[in-house]
Amino acid sequence: MANVKRYNFQGELIGEEHLADAVFDAPVHVPAMHQVVVAQQANRRVGTANTKNRGDVRGGGRKPWRQKHTGRARAGSSRSPVWVGGGVAHGPHPRNYRQKVNKKMRRLAMRSALSVKTREEQMLVFDKPELEAPKTKSMLAFLENVNAADKPLIVLHESDGRFYKSVSNIPGARAIHVDSLNVYDILNARHLVMTEAAARKVEEVFAQ
Repeated sequence: MANVKRYNFQGELIGEEHLADAVFDAPVHVPAMHQVVVAQQANRRVGTANTKNRGDVRGGGRKPWRQKHTGRARAGSSRSPVWVGGGVAHGPHPRNYRQKVNKKMRRLAMRSALSVKTREEQMLVFDKPELEAPKTKSMLAFLENVNAADKPLIVLHESDGRFYKSVSNIPGARAIHVDSLNVYDILNARHLVMTEAAARKVEEVFAQ
């Protein structure tokens, strides 16, 4: 079993959490992680960039001057891309950047990313407190006590607005629901901090 340290919210080590090897100590498949991360980034692109070519720019129907005997280069339209105010040559147009990744590949990449964090000892489990109000100071103190203040990704098993607000003002820190966990966020974070229930949910989903 993969073992990770477990802390309380005061930053005190209270033991180890035993997690499934199939998810948290699986063989690392780098190409799968790369493919999934590239697809995630591509799918976030809006693809609405648009430019006008010479046929889309208003005007330019009249030939600027006669073809010969002016001493100037030939010109058929004042909306040519080489003219100021003309169209754009080979500019971007709306397109769909979406890439499809099958379910098997996504699951393989997720297990690989979780295993990387576990083996590099950049993952820990903690007991989530019931906050009466958002407390950035308390959250920062916890992260510093467990040596995870540098760009942590905190994964919760339940939505908690007070907890999210406590994390939002900490530079580089993010808090998400376990259902939103993805390969890019795991690899982009320096430390992975999960509640015990969230870790069990990940086991349940990706162990098969």
